[in-house]
Amino acid sequence: MALMPVADALSAVLAGAEPLPEEMVALDAAHHRVLARDVAALRTQPPQAMSAMDGYAVRSADASQVAARLKVIGEVAAGRPFDKAVGDGEAVRIFTGGVIPDGADAVIIQEDTVIEGGGITITEAAISGRHIRPAGVDFRKGDVLLARGSRLTDRDLSLAAGMNYPELAVHRRPKVAILATGDELVMPGSIPGPGQIVYSNGYALRALARDEGAETVDLGIAADTVEATKEGIRRARDSGADILITTGGASVGDHDLVKQSLEAEGVTMAFWRIAMRPGKPMMHGRLGAMRVIGLPGNPVSSYVCGFLFLVPLIRKLSGRTAIHHARQTALLGRSIAANDLREDYLRARLEVRGDGTLVATPVDHQDSSLLGNLAASRALVIRAPFAPMAAAGSPCDILRLPR
Repeated sequence: MALMPVADALSAVLAGAEPLPEEMVALDAAHHRVLARDVAALRTQPPQAMSAMDGYAVRSADASQVAARLKVIGEVAAGRPFDKAVGDGEAVRIFTGGVIPDGADAVIIQEDTVIEGGGITITEAAISGRHIRPAGVDFRKGDVLLARGSRLTDRDLSLAAGMNYPELAVHRRPKVAILATGDELVMPGSIPGPGQIVYSNGYALRALARDEGAETVDLGIAADTVEATKEGIRRARDSGADILITTGGASVGDHDLVKQSLEAEGVTMAFWRIAMRPGKPMMHGRLGAMRVIGLPGNPVSSYVCGFLFLVPLIRKLSGRTAIHHARQTALLGRSIAANDLREDYLRARLEVRGDGTLVATPVDHQDSSLLGNLAASRALVIRAPFAPMAAAGSPCDILRLPR
C-alpha cells in the first residue's frame, strides 16, 4: 500500500464519527464536559435593579445640587427589599446588592454624604442611573449563553449556576482502551533484563486522552503472540471502549503482529502506513462501533501520532465544535534541511522574544526514541513533503504541545 497523506489519514480516522449520546450530570461534575444542548437562561439576572455600592438610594432630582439635605426613611440590604416608595426629599440607606426602591433612580455612595441626625447632606451631586445595576444587565431569561459543543470551563459552571441550572446535558465521555505489545517491555520500577526496555508510551497517551475529557482503560502489555494480542483486543471490546489504541507491533517485521491480530478479530483496516515522520507505521480500522488506532512502538512516534490523530477523534466523539489543532506561525530558530516525501513534525523548543516574536527551534536530535527531547519540546514544527531548505529566521507553521 502506498503511503497515505496525513490529511487523508486524519479524514479517515474522523470519518463517520458522531458525538456520543447525552447524559445529565450535576453541575459540580460538569467541568470540562461538552454540552449536548444550548443552555438558555432560566431567569433574568439581576431580576430587579440593584445597587452597585453602599450608600443611599435617592431621586436624582432631589439630589442634583451639592449640600442638598435628604431625610432617611429606611434601609435596604441584599435580600431585604424596602416596601415603600422614595418620595420628595427622601433617601433610603442601601447596601450593595440591595433592590432599588420604587421612586429612586440613583445611588449616592456613602463617602459622598454627611450624616446629620435623621438625614444626610450630600457632598456630590447625584446622576440618574449612577451606581445602579439595571434589571437584566447580566442576562435575561431565554438568552442562550452557553452553546452546544463547547467544553465547559470553571467560569461556565458559575454562569450556568447563575442561570439556575443544577445539572446540564453533556455528551458521554469517550472511553479509550490502551494496549501495549512487545516482549521487550517491562513496567516502570522493574529491573529490565537483557534487551528489555521500560514501558512508557501508555502513560503519555492516557494523560493525553484524559486531558481531552476521555475515560481510559489500561489493558497492560500483551506478549508478542497473535493469541495474546487478540485477547487484548477482545478485552477492549468487552470493556465498551469507543477507541482502542495499540502501541508497538505496527511495522512489518516478523514479530509485528498487531495488524494480523486485528484483522483476525474482524477489524476492517482503512490504512496502515502514513507519509509522515515520525509515525509512518500507523494503522486505523473499525471493529463494530469501536475505532482502532495502531500506533508505532517508538515513544516519540507513539506520542506524536496520538496527539495528531487520537486527540481530534476524542474531540469529535465528545461533541466538541473545535476539533482540529490550531496552527500558529513562528520564526525558525535555526536552519533546517530540505524535506523528503513524508510530512515532518519536528520537535522544537519555543521562545518569545522581547518584541513578542515567537521563535521555534527544532531540537538537535529528532530520533523517535528520544524521550528527553520530546519532554523538552513545546511545539511541533510542520514541514510539508519536499519542502526546500529553510533558513533561520524564516516563517514556519507550528502546533503547540500540551503543557
